[in-house]
Amino acid sequence: MRTWIERQRYIVDFTLSSLARRKGKNVALLLVYALVIFALASVLFFTEALRREARAVLRDVPELLVQRTVAGRHDLLPESWIGSVAGIRGVASARGRLWGYSYDPLSRANYTVMVPERFWGAKGEVVLGPGVARARDVAPGDKLPLRAFDGTYLTLVVREVLPADAELVASDLLLVGEEDFRSLFGVAPGVFTDVAVVVRNAKEVQTVAGKVTRLLPGARPITRAEIARTYDSIFDWRSGLVVLVLTGALLAFAIVAWDKASGLSAEEKREIGILKAIGWETSDVLLMKLWEGAVISLAAFALGALLAYAHVFPGKLALFGPVLRGWSTLTPDFRLVPSLDPYQTATLFFLTVVPYAVATVVPSWRAATIDPDAVMRT
Repeated sequence: MRTWIERQRYIVDFTLSSLARRKGKNVALLLVYALVIFALASVLFFTEALRREARAVLRDVPELLVQRTVAGRHDLLPESWIGSVAGIRGVASARGRLWGYSYDPLSRANYTVMVPERFWGAKGEVVLGPGVARARDVAPGDKLPLRAFDGTYLTLVVREVLPADAELVASDLLLVGEEDFRSLFGVAPGVFTDVAVVVRNAKEVQTVAGKVTRLLPGARPITRAEIARTYDSIFDWRSGLVVLVLTGALLAFAIVAWDKASGLSAEEKREIGILKAIGWETSDVLLMKLWEGAVISLAAFALGALLAYAHVFPGKLALFGPVLRGWSTLTPDFRLVPSLDPYQTATLFFLTVVPYAVATVVPSWRAATIDPDAVMRT
């Protein structure tokens, strides 16, 4: 065992000295390799962290939402629907919700206006999301004029600004009372945007959704699971878009790996020939080349992954953020909680490290199995 360890140590020492003799080429290869891993890891880390945040947020979303559709489009529903849904067997409670979108020409952004279940402000007051407060440069006590449905302006007093840790879900949010909401949008009393439903048994959500469809023609039930799948699809689409943009870098890496696998340089072949001539076995040469590929690929992976981690979490994804976050005027300014998916990290490792390590062994085996004199004469 001791002899084997000493043999490995000698081979590793020789491998490192061999890499140092060609440090210019190897450093350039390492940087390109690390850059490709950095780009891919940044997308994977950010998408997974954002997906985890979305799942945490969706835990507070009602198990079932009921909307009314007219001609295939979302429409307001009468108050009678709330009682009808609440009377379905398996429903614990049902309440009507009021929410909508208001375009602000000053900030050129759409605000999400919502009436919470229990609004803690008075009539004429509004609670703002952090993004709205930044866009309109207002603070608690300031006045916020909003353009109403009829062209007039409804002036509300800012009661408070939501905390920064709510940025991800409340950046563009306005919370108002029911009377102010109906005045802003011209919504008559007795109608609501949708119905939030609490189901007694989570396993019966789909059953209750089917009952709603049969009871109320034109109803569109939306489950929490469907909302979660929609978010996952959006994140996958955005991350796929960035990966598509990075196709050039991926092709460059593929060319580098192919060049490495297609053959060795004349200097490397002479080195193998000399090693064979002084007594190295074919297995020793292959082991040396395997260590060489492992050192470069592992160093590139570690460097690229560390840079990606710093880019995504402390750096807030400065390079790819606008694409993955979206193109909204009020882009949330939030800091993601560091979270890594072991499966994705392992997949990235095997897709980038293992192929390169194998690519260094194949041409070395070819050169190590022929006569040393023939190798050194080439």
